Amino acid sequence: MRDALIKKSHGILLLFASSLAMAACSQESPTSDEGGVGMTAEDKSSEIVHASFNEDGSVNQPDGWREWVFVGAPLTPNALNGGEAPFPEFHNVYIEPSAYAAYSATGEFPEGTQIAKELTTVRENNNAENGSSQEVSGVGYFQGEFSGLELTVKDNQRFKDEPGGWAYFSFGHSTPYGKTATAMPTDSCNACHAASADDDFVFTQFYPVLRNAKPK
Repeated sequence: MRDALIKKSHGILLLFASSLAMAACSQESPTSDEGGVGMTAEDKSSEIVHASFNEDGSVNQPDGWREWVFVGAPLTPNALNGGEAPFPEFHNVYIEPSAYAAYSATGEFPEGTQIAKELTTVRENNNAENGSSQEVSGVGYFQGEFSGLELTVKDNQRFKDEPGGWAYFSFGHSTPYGKTATAMPTDSCNACHAASADDDFVFTQFYPVLRNAKPK
């Protein structure tokens, strides 16, 4: 009886010691990179989902851009800009998730970054001089209908002559959008981004989601 109890006690102690050893190994050898913290832009580059290009240099419309990470919706309505706003629509801006993860980890937009911008009209529900609309929540500016889709791609190898390696594409300003698009001239987009964007040709000053994601 006494020998049986001793053997049982030894078995329990061995099981307990084995559990402690496994827990220690688990803590010392994590199976993940803790969300990418401490990784460099080079480490992350192989994980980026890149845009799909055709032999003629055109880019294919990305799949599921509305499911990407939404970062903001700037608006400069015509009514507040003398009827001549360069961009009178809402700009619903999304960044492809793998690029967002890399930016969150490194503070840099990696090669292959895709940023989509879907335009919508300003809803008009009255004839207010400032272009605002009276809705149940109050007077303000509200989104109307889809009116365009654009894509920005960072690829220094493909676009080595473009500032920062960024190229800009438009799939049209009416639905259904085009399936492919060619790069717009540098002066039509990149010049403004180069002069006024806060971070690597991206207007992060308008997107708190990106500013908050960037490592401090």
